[in-house]
Amino acid sequence: MRGLPGSPVPSVPPGGRPWHRRAGGSGRLRAAAPAGLLVCPLVFLFVFLLVLLAPAPAPAGSSGRAAPAPAATAADDSGTPLTGFMIQSTARVTDAAAEVSSPGYPTTGWYRAGPRSTVLAALLAAGVHPDPFRSTRQKLIPRADFAVPWWYRSDFTAGGRGTRTHLDVSGVTSAADVFVNGRRIATSDEVAGTYTRHEFDITALIRPGANTVAFRVQPNDPRKHLTTGWLDWLQAPPDANMGIVRDVVVRRSGAVALRDAHVVTRLALPALASADLTVKALLRNDSSDTVTALLAGTAGPAAFSRRVTLAPGESRTVVFSPADHPGLHLPSPRVWWPAGTGGQPLYDLDLRVTVDGVASDTAHTAFGIRAVQAPVHADGARRYRINGRPLLVKGAAWSPDEFLRWDPGYAEDRMRYVRDLGLNTLRLEGHLEPDEFFDLADRYGILVLPGWECCDKWEGEVNPAESGERWDAADHAVARASMAAEAARLRDHPSVISFLIGSDAAPDAEIEAEYLEALRAADWNLPVVPSASGEPAPLTGPSGMRMTGPYDWVPPGYWYDKREGGATGFNSETSAGPSIPTLDTLRRMLTAQELESLWRQPSAEQYHRSPSAAFSTLALSNAALAGRYGAPADLGDYVRKAQLAQYENVRAQFEAYSRNAGDATAPATGVVHWMLNSGWTSLHWQLIDRYLDQNGAYFGAKKANEPLHIQYGYDNRTVSVVNNRMTAVSGLNARATLFTTDGTRAYDRTVTGVGVGARQVTTTSLTLPATVPGLTGTYLARLLLTDSAGREVSRNVYWLSTRDDVLDYARTDWYHTPTTAYADLTGLNAMPQVALRVTAATTQDAPAGNATTTVTLRHPGGTDAPALFTDVDLLSADGTAPLLPVRWDDNQISLWPGESATVKATYRRTAGSHASPRVRVAGWNVRSVTLPSG
Repeated sequence: MRGLPGSPVPSVPPGGRPWHRRAGGSGRLRAAAPAGLLVCPLVFLFVFLLVLLAPAPAPAGSSGRAAPAPAATAADDSGTPLTGFMIQSTARVTDAAAEVSSPGYPTTGWYRAGPRSTVLAALLAAGVHPDPFRSTRQKLIPRADFAVPWWYRSDFTAGGRGTRTHLDVSGVTSAADVFVNGRRIATSDEVAGTYTRHEFDITALIRPGANTVAFRVQPNDPRKHLTTGWLDWLQAPPDANMGIVRDVVVRRSGAVALRDAHVVTRLALPALASADLTVKALLRNDSSDTVTALLAGTAGPAAFSRRVTLAPGESRTVVFSPADHPGLHLPSPRVWWPAGTGGQPLYDLDLRVTVDGVASDTAHTAFGIRAVQAPVHADGARRYRINGRPLLVKGAAWSPDEFLRWDPGYAEDRMRYVRDLGLNTLRLEGHLEPDEFFDLADRYGILVLPGWECCDKWEGEVNPAESGERWDAADHAVARASMAAEAARLRDHPSVISFLIGSDAAPDAEIEAEYLEALRAADWNLPVVPSASGEPAPLTGPSGMRMTGPYDWVPPGYWYDKREGGATGFNSETSAGPSIPTLDTLRRMLTAQELESLWRQPSAEQYHRSPSAAFSTLALSNAALAGRYGAPADLGDYVRKAQLAQYENVRAQFEAYSRNAGDATAPATGVVHWMLNSGWTSLHWQLIDRYLDQNGAYFGAKKANEPLHIQYGYDNRTVSVVNNRMTAVSGLNARATLFTTDGTRAYDRTVTGVGVGARQVTTTSLTLPATVPGLTGTYLARLLLTDSAGREVSRNVYWLSTRDDVLDYARTDWYHTPTTAYADLTGLNAMPQVALRVTAATTQDAPAGNATTTVTLRHPGGTDAPALFTDVDLLSADGTAPLLPVRWDDNQISLWPGESATVKATYRRTAGSHASPRVRVAGWNVRSVTLPSG
């Protein structure tokens, strides 16, 4: 989305994973060639004894607070991540690097950091700064604190039977000098870039008992370094995410190391009757002797083995294929499918290398069997096919936490929300999350479109309009190594279906060739997309995607025009921008004064929107809100109207793409809502807020993407039925009824015998008339879809106007199309209040730790007006706070007199609590009520 000198990196071995190997020396360490160490064993022995016998450094004090982090112990046959670091600014540490990085160095006054932590994340955990997600507190954090390097220091014990020890380093932002037991093993010119990966042979430096690794981490500037930035997403963190944000792993092995294990799958299409597996792994002889190793393993049900003789220092990629191991040809494979289209089975790859019957190293990974095709058709749109079946990509852009704090439970909660929303894809523009994210995507069946980010150093060579600096030779090396490392990390995940090597701009021929070479070396067999915009690249050709916006407010009808950001082709990032959270969330993130400004000053700058001048205010959306719904009377009225507006807009966005996917010419093939969530407490670009509360945008998307769905077309007034299921349906009844806002029925028509194929859409013979007697200004449309037995299977309610929104396409810019006249929805303000009859009950699933609250709503009559946009929330047992996360089967519904509905919420029980939550019911014209649920 619109919106460092680099360092040399190690060479990339045949398997595609970059790695460094270092040998110990006197003060200065030399890089070893991939074929083996350049230092003889006697020198290693000499250095090892020197280090072992060296006296401990003299104590040196420094300021701060925290106890030492616990030491990690490396196993003999696998890697062990360091459990955490002690960190401190170099401005407060005057001791020599050799002392700081030696065992026994005192860290009194240092700060504890997790195994993956930016500097600021550690300081926040230590309570140095108050919650930066509230108000403007982040402004109070001094940026000067992060203008100097910071020390990261961790102790570990090299235990187990292994004879060799390696250090695996990635996630360094922006760069670091690396030390082990008082010796520098790499400089910041060598270990640079968030996504590069480095392996160092530290065998000669390891001593019995405690060992120390230390990083002198350099400040980050995404304009100058190939790392990660935030551009206009949020107010950027003052430390620019400097730190170590991926695991640092100590690996123990014998003479032969096993690396780069992976499976290349080929699924037979279209029958899916068989799959061929090709297993590859790199064996590296780290000893000074010729050895014969036995590599054996299993890939799913197939077993295989081979003896391999390796010269001293030799590396060799070993390949097992169906040609020489028939078991790798799988009949009737268990195929991995996206959510909603099938299951998500995974297979295991397990390898073990032994020398003279003694285990030397092991490897394990999971993989899935699926096929991805994404050709660019004559209309210029990329169309994805998964396992031979066409797929409309319905996605959103994922954001990590602003301080890159990885919380597995929080991530899984958001992934559950993705499935609940009926989405099938997440786009990651930069900010490529840790391995666990992709494991979650594999399990939940959510497709992932990872890629590099725009507008900073990543596009500095090809996007001069933005802020990234031009590349030098070192940057090219970092980019190649970054691509190689990410390809090797992601290739076995069936959820990953492409890599976008450009975002707003496509790479030039030189950079593109470097990326493609790294991808080929990693056995990448998925589509490579040159850009998320419409920019082609010299080698990969057209992108098949477009980035035409909008990013700020447009009316719901905008999405149906097959131009600009409307529903045609593949729009890689788009939404109507602002997404005001619930009042519960707003009160957590803003002060009373800021809440007043939110509704009283519609053009005021909002710190929780964006640092960008284009998005610093809510002026466009606030003008539309007042123009369409009427000026807000108070904060509650402002938030209430915002939820209604967000629901109708996000619903229309997804509905338009779903309907137009069935077009014979220029169909819609994909849409990525910008965004799924924000990295902090935000006022825009989110379907899910920071606290996992669900606003109108959330339920608008959920309604649009329900499995079987009836919907209205703003452009031609047709009623369509979208079937997202895997089986065809028939015998449906589609009914459309139009009402005045006081509930008077003005039009009613039913079409019977409606059928729709699997994952298809049908526009029924039902088209609403352009004019209906008795309807003026604002009116309501209720669409009902029932099955042959009369059971309701989909309900959709629209608030419409006899006056259209008018768009000025001639003045379209990169982020929106101006609206010159607004639809009149002010008639909603006169709707009479409705008191619903509400009952609620809670059941506990003690073994699973879950609970379900069932709420029944009934409109008792007394007025002809419907209860519009009825919202149900769960509160804590004392009624003071919303209960989150929670998944509703339906919400924000509308009921006419005599109608009733039952909605269910599932959630985790609070540990040790058996109290049932309270239920709060409110709505557009619904009298608010709070009651117990048990």
